[in-house]
Amino acid sequence: MKLKELFNTINTDEKKLYKPYVIAEAGVNHEGNMALAKRLCDEALEGSADAIKFQTYKADTIASKDSPAYWDTTKEPTKSQYELFTKHDKFWKSEMQELKDYCDEIGIEFMSTPFDVESAAFLNEMMDVFKISSSDLTNKPFIEYLCDFKKPIILSTGASSLAEIAEAVSWIEAKGNSLSLLHCVLNYPTPDKNANLGMIMDLKASFPDKIIGYSDHTLPNDMKVCEMAVMLGSVIIEKHFTHDKTLPGNDHYHAMDKEDLKLFRSNLERTFEILGGFKIEALEDEAPARAHARRSLVALKNIPKGKTIEKGDLTFKRPAHGISPKFIDDVIGKKALVDIKDDDVLKWNMFT
Repeated sequence: MKLKELFNTINTDEKKLYKPYVIAEAGVNHEGNMALAKRLCDEALEGSADAIKFQTYKADTIASKDSPAYWDTTKEPTKSQYELFTKHDKFWKSEMQELKDYCDEIGIEFMSTPFDVESAAFLNEMMDVFKISSSDLTNKPFIEYLCDFKKPIILSTGASSLAEIAEAVSWIEAKGNSLSLLHCVLNYPTPDKNANLGMIMDLKASFPDKIIGYSDHTLPNDMKVCEMAVMLGSVIIEKHFTHDKTLPGNDHYHAMDKEDLKLFRSNLERTFEILGGFKIEALEDEAPARAHARRSLVALKNIPKGKTIEKGDLTFKRPAHGISPKFIDDVIGKKALVDIKDDDVLKWNMFT
């Protein structure tokens, strides 16, 4: 399923869980190397991601020269956002078009988060859905600019209050765009204890008509955090993605790789198999239990022909081959048409 279709098919009123649409957030982990960027596309597909997403920006338009780091500088020692972004802002329109074409060729959806007006304009030609970073949640003019392309919006909500999220939602709703909100914690990496997946429930309650998801920055480990997010109702899962978690750099050490992604998908398949259906009904495999483990009304003593049935004449035993005990009030007061022996399972043709 394409991401655009998801907005048209997910019923937010339906009380069920959906297998998530998984976005492998490659960001700038291509390090400016096209061969590596295509390898990331290949490995995201191998891991069963639905989409691979990059980031498109220029250092000069995303950050001032006085922009301190907000990441773990023991993992990424660069202490200036501007300096870090300068290392990774070489991919632009032609590179993104090449990646878009390659994704189409291999069969994975292409996405890239724009961080300025110029990149948004050319990415509009390549994508059906816009992703807005948590860092732009309060950026009203940019949000409104993206909305004017009349495409669905995915908005991450990291480091935000409910009031700030509601305000951003109001700007998007005023433009009429479909919207998905992703719970997110802007902490690189996010300790598991700070994941606060319970906030997903608040997003669902506060915005019941929106598709809710999760953008994850925890260490991949056993991928349990993302699995739990799905169990809480996340329809979209986004997580940073790399080909090598041992590399230095802000988005490698807390990213998943293709093996993590495979593990996540495998665990989810088993989980959804266990979940089964979302409407209560007796299963076909339970038919023997319905027939043999439920009870019938049974004669507690010999009941002669013509006797009016009293409650003291009856008990209830397995199997359920006769009259259900729920009909006891209908049986009491009837007359026996035949002699009924002690321990006989009662049938309707025994009475008048």
